[in-house]
Amino acid sequence: MGDTGVFVPYGATHWAALTVGVLGAVALVALGRRLRGTPAEPGVSRAFAVVVVAALVPLQLRLLTPQTFDVHISLPLQLSDLSWVTAAVALWTRRWWACAPLYYWGLTLTPQALLTPATDSPDFPHVAFLHFWALHLLVTWAAVYLTWGAGVRPTWRGMAVTLAATIAWAAVVLPFNLAAGTNYGFLAHKPTNASALDLLGPWPVYLVVELVLVAVGWAAITWPWTRRREREPA
Repeated sequence: MGDTGVFVPYGATHWAALTVGVLGAVALVALGRRLRGTPAEPGVSRAFAVVVVAALVPLQLRLLTPQTFDVHISLPLQLSDLSWVTAAVALWTRRWWACAPLYYWGLTLTPQALLTPATDSPDFPHVAFLHFWALHLLVTWAAVYLTWGAGVRPTWRGMAVTLAATIAWAAVVLPFNLAAGTNYGFLAHKPTNASALDLLGPWPVYLVVELVLVAVGWAAITWPWTRRREREPA
């Protein structure tokens, strides 16, 4: 593949990808609301799950081939890797324990990656560019579709389970980072590009601050839904 240049945050391709993200989210919400409660809805949701798997499994396998393998980026240890698997399971099964982490990861952590992408990959149409954006957009779209389209709502139990799962992920990945000299999840050090982590202090302080902010933020996006349910007639 020829030289495509290096991706530039808030360059033309970044804005194009964000525009695609917004338009796709709006279309999926409209589709989900139109199909909600109809016999066709489960089939559409499962078709979406198949699209997620069909798009991302080959891209992940590509990273594991000898020609492209790099221990720093190729292993599926990012939270986004766990997120897309969760998205596929949530879309296929509608189990609360899958829908809950998709809601929190897909609507907070993944959009942060879209807005402040920590990538020095080649620009569009290089496969590395397509992998990054396909992964993050599909996860966000799945969360938006299930929440505002299909009507799957978060709960305090789901938030607690997601927080525990996130801490467990970090407890596994952080020691690996320190042993292997990698930085999955930015748990070993901050990204080199500007990000919200720059405001949270040095390592490891920013990890603790980030956890607190995540817990508070997730509580803030859970409470309105629970209040709405409390006000609904029995």
